[in-house]
Amino acid sequence: MKTYKGRGVVLHTLKYGDSSMVVYLLTDAGGRRSYMVQGVRSRNGRGSKLALFQPMFPVEFEGLESPRQQMHRFKEVRGGFVLQSLPFDVRKSTMALFMAEVLYRLVREYDEPNEALFDFVWNCVGALDSMDEGVANFHLWFLANLSRFLGFCPGNEYASGDWFDIREGLYTKTRPAHVSYMNRECACMLRDFLECDVRCLSEIGLNRGQRVEFLNAVLVYFGYHLDAISAVQSVRILREVF
Repeated sequence: MKTYKGRGVVLHTLKYGDSSMVVYLLTDAGGRRSYMVQGVRSRNGRGSKLALFQPMFPVEFEGLESPRQQMHRFKEVRGGFVLQSLPFDVRKSTMALFMAEVLYRLVREYDEPNEALFDFVWNCVGALDSMDEGVANFHLWFLANLSRFLGFCPGNEYASGDWFDIREGLYTKTRPAHVSYMNRECACMLRDFLECDVRCLSEIGLNRGQRVEFLNAVLVYFGYHLDAISAVQSVRILREVF
């Protein structure tokens, strides 16, 4: 049985039998992978493992791979770094639930590592956990910048007053003739979130209505490229909270 070390971010868990679960991770070692965790719900003292496998929690692990088993297993697993606020702040835990579901739906299971995507996601966890201001904008910044790693970020530079053509992936001076576009305000917000350092999100002053409008526009943008975004259920909670 082959062993290997890696880091991962928890995307989803699925109960398996009475005391086991399947954990889906985005890993640095091999992209998105699924792991069988046995005895996690048992009464023999190992139930504390459940606390490790919350949405977007970072973990470090030693994995086991066997040609006779479909799923990988853990020889050892522990927290990747100490989370100071994410588990205790309802705003941040709501964001984490949404981010994890988006990644679970959109990133397919594969064996090749995507270091750039993994580093982005790992750093997002740390940034969200440590930030004090601008939390309400974080999911919008996350989606806008995730488009870079999924292959459909804007293909040209923004100019004042531009619209954004979703089909072409380009900012345009005139409103597109079709319905798949962002209006001027949303196009400007897209530019702002793509250019903004995550530590400066509080400087993008948006009210609740503007955040909902931009979230809806970005979901249309993602939906044009990836049908799976329509299956994300936690977006409803975000609209209510933020």
